[in-house]
Amino acid sequence: INAEYMGVKAGQAFPTGCSLNNVAAHWTPNTGDSTVLQYDDVCKIDFGTQVNGHIVDCAWTVAFNPKFDELKEAVLDGTNTGIKAAGIDARLCDIGEQIQEAMESHEVCLDGKNMEQVRCVRNLYGHDIGLYRVHGGKSVPIVKGGEAGRMEEGELFAIETFGSTGKGYVREDLECSHYMRHFEASPAPLRNPKAAKLLRFIDQNFSTLAFCRKWLDQLGETKHLMALKGLVDSGLVDPYPPLCDNRGSYVAQYEHTILLRPTCKEVVSRGDDF
Repeated sequence: INAEYMGVKAGQAFPTGCSLNNVAAHWTPNTGDSTVLQYDDVCKIDFGTQVNGHIVDCAWTVAFNPKFDELKEAVLDGTNTGIKAAGIDARLCDIGEQIQEAMESHEVCLDGKNMEQVRCVRNLYGHDIGLYRVHGGKSVPIVKGGEAGRMEEGELFAIETFGSTGKGYVREDLECSHYMRHFEASPAPLRNPKAAKLLRFIDQNFSTLAFCRKWLDQLGETKHLMALKGLVDSGLVDPYPPLCDNRGSYVAQYEHTILLRPTCKEVVSRGDDF
C-alpha cells in the first residue's frame, strides 16, 4: 500500500469487531487472545473504512449452524426496513418504530422445541457519521420512541440494528479492546511523560478515529497499558468495552451506511452479497 494512504489519510476507520454470541459489539481480540470461532458461534463482523475522514460503516453476521438463520433474517429485515424508512425529513423515532415492528415479527427456535421472539436491543442505535467521527450527534433508534429529530439532506447515516434472543438490553462487560480520542476534549497538560508520548502517537496515527490495543502493539507501542489508563482517567481518550446481553443469549447485527442526496438515498456500503 502506498504510504500516503496509511494512517489517518485512508484505511480502517475503526477496529474490526468480531463480537461473539451474547456480545453485541465492541469486541476484537487483544494481543495473545486464543479465541477460536466455533460451529455454534454467532459472530458479528463490524468494519469501517475511511478516506480523508469520510467513513463507511458496515456489518453483517456469520453463523454456520442453520438454526441461527431466522435470527439473522430478522435483523437483516430490520436493517432493510430502516433503510427504506430513512430519507430527507424522516423522523428518527418513526424509523425506529418501523424497525422494531419488522424485526420483532420474527421468531426463532434454537432448542428444537420452543419458539421465542427476536427482541430489538433497545439501548443500541444507528447514528449519523461526521468527518473523522464515526458517531455524530444524532441517534437512530431501533425501537419505538426515541428522539423526534429529522434526517437532513447531505447527512450520512449508519442504519444499524441488533436483534437478540436474550433480554434485548446490553451492558458493558469483559476486557476492553476499543478506544477513541475524545472528540471534544480540551488540550490538557499531562504530568506522565509516557502518557503524553502515547497521546502524540495516537494523534499522529489515528486522530479521532477509533483504535484498539492490538494496533498499538503492532505499531511498536507494546508497553502502553498504564499510559493508556492515564489518558482515559484524564478524559482525553474514551474506552469502549464490549457490550453484552445476558449470558447464553445470541445477538445478530446488520448495518449499512446511507447518504441522503438531494434526489435519492444512496446505500454506499451495499454490495452484491447483502
